Amino acid sequence: MTDWPAVVREYGPLVWRTAYRLVGNDADAADCFQKAFLGAVGLAAAGPVRHWGGALKRLATARALDLLRARHRAAARAVELADPPDPRPADPPGDAAAGELAARLRGALAELDPLPAQVFCLVALEGLSNTEAAAELGVTANHAGVLLHRARATLREKLRAFDPAGEPP
Repeated sequence: MTDWPAVVREYGPLVWRTAYRLVGNDADAADCFQKAFLGAVGLAAAGPVRHWGGALKRLATARALDLLRARHRAAARAVELADPPDPRPADPPGDAAAGELAARLRGALAELDPLPAQVFCLVALEGLSNTEAAAELGVTANHAGVLLHRARATLREKLRAFDPAGEPP
């Protein structure tokens, strides 16, 4: 029998950080947090879980990517309305550019296949090595490296238009 309060207490911050890093706001991170732990209940019912941290990080990453994909699909269907003028002064250009880049990165991640997106998130955003990411995803280290290379190449191409100099990164 799993001691869920202990699992949430120990791994909750890890799940929260993983989800928040990808979705970028509290409400969506909370949804991903809940969905990750619901998925963990299903995993525990199927059999013993040997590494809760890895399993929960993988579940949080998958739920966050699902949310980004859904958001991306909804944005593609939505009609953009003109924003009313803002009476407050505009954000500093650096903050605006960083926010736009983060939004474009989230959109580009949502368009990637799930496995390369997960490898990219684990390695580039979570700081895991290729070997650690491979272990979490159940693939070989070489396969994780290939998936990471492909994800980076695809993201580089999708974000090339964001480069103000127009030069390849």
